[in-house]
Formats: sequence, structure tokens, C-alpha cells
Amino acid sequence: MVTPSCPLCDTDGGLLIWRGQKLRVIRADEAGFPAFYRVVWNAHVAELSDLSEADRAHCMEVVCRVERALRDHLSPDKVNLAALGNMVPHLHWHVIARFAWDSHFPAPVWAPAQRGRDAAREAALQARLDGLEHGLRAQLAAAGG
Repeated sequence: MVTPSCPLCDTDGGLLIWRGQKLRVIRADEAGFPAFYRVVWNAHVAELSDLSEADRAHCMEVVCRVERALRDHLSPDKVNLAALGNMVPHLHWHVIARFAWDSHFPAPVWAPAQRGRDAAREAALQARLDGLEHGLRAQLAAAGG
């Protein structure tokens, strides 16, 4: 029997920001949402409750560090957190900076758009991500990820 390939084993799942022994942080390529990150558990684990207590704490600490970096560097109106994982056998958290001007706000990013995209604001936000990611990498590496 042929095992289908797993997109989160075969690839990082986006632009790799940082990789630790158990998980990684990537920036997703989601049109209209430049500051859309995922914290991805490296092994096949479907649910948060499948992890040991220590691994759950580690996972949530990284999610919180990504959220804090978004808040500190971008001052979003809201940060959305979601753990859906219906398509891949990897626990992963979506960590998404949201702004009142984004095309879907205040609805979820997966809902229909509320207005047209603001390319100038998206580009300005995109330009700030290198600094955010540099600081986040250093913070996660220092924490022993």
C-alpha cells in the first residue's frame, strides 16, 4: 500500500522562520494577510491533548511568543488564534495579525471578504516582517526551543 505524502512532512508549509526539535514557525502565504503565521508540530500529532503536559506547555509558549511578537512589532487590532487541522495530521496553530482595514475584518480570514484589499497597507505591513522575524528567531533560539 502506498502511503500518501504529507505536505507538512514534505515541506515546511510556508516560509520557515524558525525550527526547533519539536515544532517550527512558518509564515504562510495567504493572500491579503501578510502577517499570517503557523506554529506547526513536526511529528504527526492531530490534537493538543495527544501531547504530553510538557509538550503542550512548550507548544503554547511558542504560540504566545509569536502572538507577542505580532503585537509588539505590528500593533494589530486583534490577533486570531485557531487550531483547525482538518486536512493534515499535524497539530498546528494559526496566529494571524488582524487589522480593521483588512479585507475580511471583523470576520474570520476564511469568511467572505467585507471590502476590497488595501494593497498599500498590505505592502507596508509586509515591509515590517523582516524585523519582527529576526527578533522572534532570536527569542525562540534563546528560549531553547
